[in-house]
Amino acid sequence: MRRLLSESRLVTLTGVGGVGKTRLALRAAAETQRAFLDGVWFVELAGVTDQELVVHTVLEQLGVHDDTVRQHRTVLVEHLRDRQSLMVLDNCEHVIEATATLVDALLRGVPGLRVLVTSRERLGVDGEHLWQVAPLPQDPALTLFAERATAVEPGFAVDARNHDEVTRICALLGGIPLAIELAAVRLRVLTLDHLLSRLDDTFKVLGEGKRGGDPRHQTLQAAVDWSFHLCTRSEQILWARASVFSGTFDLEAAERVCSGDGVASGDVMRSLFGLVDKSVVIAEQHPCGTRFRLLEPLRQYGLEKLRGAGREPVLRKRHRDHFIEWAERREKEWFGPAQPQIFALTRLEHANLRSALDFCFEQDGDRAVHLAATLWFYWAGCGMLGEGRHWLDRALGDAKPGPERAKALWVNGYVATLQGDLTASAWMLEECRQYALSVHDPSALAYSTHRLACAHLVGDDLDLAERLFEEAIDLYRDQGTVNSHTMLAGIELAISATFRHDFAAAERLCVEAKSVGEQHGELWAQAYAIYVLALCAWVSGDFARADRLGRECLRIKRTFHDLLGIVLAIEVLAWIAASRGNAVRAATLLGAAGEIWQSVGYPMFGSRHFGAPHGECEAATISALGEQEFRALFRKGMDLELEDAISFAIGDELVEETPVIAAPTPLTKREQQVADLIAGGKSNKEIAASLVIARRTAEGHVERILQKLGFTSRAQIATWVTERRN
Repeated sequence: MRRLLSESRLVTLTGVGGVGKTRLALRAAAETQRAFLDGVWFVELAGVTDQELVVHTVLEQLGVHDDTVRQHRTVLVEHLRDRQSLMVLDNCEHVIEATATLVDALLRGVPGLRVLVTSRERLGVDGEHLWQVAPLPQDPALTLFAERATAVEPGFAVDARNHDEVTRICALLGGIPLAIELAAVRLRVLTLDHLLSRLDDTFKVLGEGKRGGDPRHQTLQAAVDWSFHLCTRSEQILWARASVFSGTFDLEAAERVCSGDGVASGDVMRSLFGLVDKSVVIAEQHPCGTRFRLLEPLRQYGLEKLRGAGREPVLRKRHRDHFIEWAERREKEWFGPAQPQIFALTRLEHANLRSALDFCFEQDGDRAVHLAATLWFYWAGCGMLGEGRHWLDRALGDAKPGPERAKALWVNGYVATLQGDLTASAWMLEECRQYALSVHDPSALAYSTHRLACAHLVGDDLDLAERLFEEAIDLYRDQGTVNSHTMLAGIELAISATFRHDFAAAERLCVEAKSVGEQHGELWAQAYAIYVLALCAWVSGDFARADRLGRECLRIKRTFHDLLGIVLAIEVLAWIAASRGNAVRAATLLGAAGEIWQSVGYPMFGSRHFGAPHGECEAATISALGEQEFRALFRKGMDLELEDAISFAIGDELVEETPVIAAPTPLTKREQQVADLIAGGKSNKEIAASLVIARRTAEGHVERILQKLGFTSRAQIATWVTERRN
């Protein structure tokens, strides 16, 4: 695999389910990671059911959150363009077209990227190198069986007495790792000779009628059939029913979705633990509790059983209904102390929510509109604007006029505003507002009026924005509505007040909102109030208080991965640093903010009022440092990963604040890597192995380095590298 990755930029591992494609890809990635300066990324696509969400999933896994309206494939290419990295895309066969399109674009636009794919079929992209993953030969198969058997029967060992029996078992199982593991775990209840006799008899029965096709597929099918038949009837039912889950699921979901039709909730728990014991289901520990996962080949097997019994529609409806109820419950709980836990739980249920939305669109468009709108707190509050816009746009495409469409309109209008798409935002919010006025829907009127005010605030129409904010606040008050939105209405009105330099009014409004948040344990909206209070303190000259408030806001927004809140907090901390005379910190923070804004939208929303302090801070910092030093520090801030930028801004981890201006070099990044390895005494062969490139490619790099530097020997290159380091 290392050799293939050195020769081809795209390697696709194919083979039957359970043969070890994923494990081989993970091992190859781990053993070549040093060759990729910018990291190795593993992206699991098994839970992605919508082709259009493949790119969203890759962006999410890479930690790239682009909340603008730019094409996400373009965003990904731009993010990776100058990086030297390896991307592993796992389980692609069900989204093969979208994966192929994405990989083709990445390979064309990102010269330093290599891609490793696992799939049951080829992508069909130019330059693809296929590798058929073969079952294990005899000795490794015996080793695997022994390892797994020892885990359940500590005294077990393969020796002269049982070697032939274990060899026969592994041969029956075709050397397929998953089949071997499923068999080995049965030693918990069977002796080795019983295991062999049952396998032999079962395969003879199950093999009848299985003519044609790939024998390896037949072997795995027979092995999983055998494991399935050794389960109790209730375990078999649960195995099939649990196949409707995507990704992981918890015990509550299993009991709600998989019980019924003669299966009690208590039976679900017992059967689930039985499947864990048999290694069919994997139990994973998360901060939120234990979650369960069916290995993908076993999930597909269970789904076939479910379809064969004609039960898939029933179970998918239960799955959909459970997650609609789940989302409704989380929406109600959002305004309260459980917000951080709700964020974490929603991230864990992301794949299941996607699956539920997909089924809604297949069967019941009204439910799709309802679920997409109910999840507003996730889309708008937790850095998921791009995906939220995808589902909401899709929902609104066929939504009938009524309260559900109205809610989807104001939610999508809100999301579009945060993305900076003010034109789309305005028409959606105006449609919602007109509907609310025509049918006398006070709730839809309040929310649409509020979000329209927000759009005009970002659009610099302060007079209209303030009038609409005040109207929305009155509507909320008349209805007795108190939640995160009502808090934000006051906070956003306070922002408008700061633009008019009415800081006393702004502080009063934010103190009121903060008090409501503290009373109810609400943090997400409260953080925006703290942000505005930091602005007010900064303007009044109380820099110490402003800095403390800015860091407090950032700590809260970090909890929710709310990129908009994060970048606004980093901006204000940069302004404060400049005012306190710390130009080095200010320039670094401006760079960090600049990088994050690329994922959020236009810097400072493209607003004249929002952007004025930013421009003043930048000018003052350049004046203090000089253009060259400012640009070096700004670039340093841009190069920080998101978590590092937040840690630096808060002060959890200090980044060296003295400017480091690298001496100019004619070498490319790859040539510099080669030069560093030459300085470390590496031969061309060793350089090729370290960087996962062909030897002739390494030799070409060395020749170009010699030519560019005007040298005639490798020793001169080593001396040059050492002098630069010193």
